[in-house]
Amino acid sequence: MNILIFGPNGSGKGTQGALLMEKYGIQHIESGAVFRQHIGNGTELGKKAKAYIDKGELVPDEITIPMVLDILEAQGDKGWLLDGFPRNMEQARKLEDALEKEGLKLDYVVEILLPRKVARDRIMGRRLCVNNNNHPNNIFIDAIKPNGDVCRVCGGALKTRPDDQDEEAINKRHDIYYDEKNGTLAAAYYFKDLAAKGMTKYIELDGSGTIDAIREELLSKLK
Repeated sequence: MNILIFGPNGSGKGTQGALLMEKYGIQHIESGAVFRQHIGNGTELGKKAKAYIDKGELVPDEITIPMVLDILEAQGDKGWLLDGFPRNMEQARKLEDALEKEGLKLDYVVEILLPRKVARDRIMGRRLCVNNNNHPNNIFIDAIKPNGDVCRVCGGALKTRPDDQDEEAINKRHDIYYDEKNGTLAAAYYFKDLAAKGMTKYIELDGSGTIDAIREELLSKLK
């Protein structure tokens, strides 16, 4: 099963991706994690990507696309959930072309719907567990508030990403995502049009609910 997921930063894509990975055994390919791996390893692509990420700007296609496509080719036989890519119309077209060239079927496209203000607040309240970044902790969401200053799941130490606390950077990221003409939503709607032609299946989810509610709705539609 190959899935492409869309949603603004703060919508819970990473959490839902981890749940799907556990249930179906597919690889959760998150573009931010791909970037962090390259940055941590000090690769040339990683150094270039970091300069843009630190400014809250979109990493250019010539850096992003080689990273993502290499991962898809390596993990495609196991099934995957691609999260955080594509982020514009051109990337959407290139991804479709690459999948067709590799003979990889895109089974589902998922869009998590969430108002922009709610997404911003969720980002600024997010806390990352040092043991597992997919352990949900958020100081502004009652259902997943940390246990004081430690992870609610495993008791591990918590940290914040600097860009999560930078409202200007968050606004830049959301400017990109919510742009229906040139941004990420334009890419999502590109695949929505393909779904209307029967080339894939498109699922819309209400992202304002709880993690469990979103998960149940998603699983009910992945059939």
